[in-house]
Amino acid sequence: MKDFCKTPNRKKEPSRFNRGTLVLVFVLISNLTCYAQNKNATISLFDGTSLTGWEVVNPVNGEYWSVVDSVITGGNGTINIPTNTYLRTTEIFGDFEFRALFRLTGDHSTGLINSGIQYRSIIEDNNIIGYQADIGKGYWGDIYDEHRRGKLAGGDLSTLKHLLNEDGWNSYIIRCIGNKHELYINGIKTTEYFELDPDIPSRGVIGVQVHSGGNAKVEFKYITISKL
Repeated sequence: MKDFCKTPNRKKEPSRFNRGTLVLVFVLISNLTCYAQNKNATISLFDGTSLTGWEVVNPVNGEYWSVVDSVITGGNGTINIPTNTYLRTTEIFGDFEFRALFRLTGDHSTGLINSGIQYRSIIEDNNIIGYQADIGKGYWGDIYDEHRRGKLAGGDLSTLKHLLNEDGWNSYIIRCIGNKHELYINGIKTTEYFELDPDIPSRGVIGVQVHSGGNAKVEFKYITISKL
């Protein structure tokens, strides 16, 4: 008599995933995770002691840029800045979030006291061409297209005016994703701009400026960027 309580012998089915497949899946997941982490990692653009990773756009203006007390410094507030001068990164960036603390000081009776942060900018013949997040009285939070199209968007100061320290330290955030540009000063959004011209470069260097006209001094520290 057959024992109907016993389970009949069945041919063992092959495993849907063998060990090699599982290892491959694990490696792919690990690589994708590392890629996402590296892509969005925040890196410092300033080592706090030197201008490594930065270059003066026009070498003849090198005297105006230095590191003083762990701060990138343009001008000194006592000498007149005869021409616009720029310091820029050697690395190029596309989509990113840039952050820095900055301070602009100077004698307004001597002329224009102004600065800005260049981004997605290109270098041609010792000149920098591209977007600028403006800094200075009458220009806070504007987006200016340096050496190309001029002012693109004005900054909204309706809230910022209550928090802005015109002669002290403030923070700047510049966020670019695709053709969308956003500027924030002290955490307050001042400007949103959409680039509609497909011929304008969407990648370029980061730069900082001292504008000509007055006895100006601009300082930058805690400069970081996240690639988005």
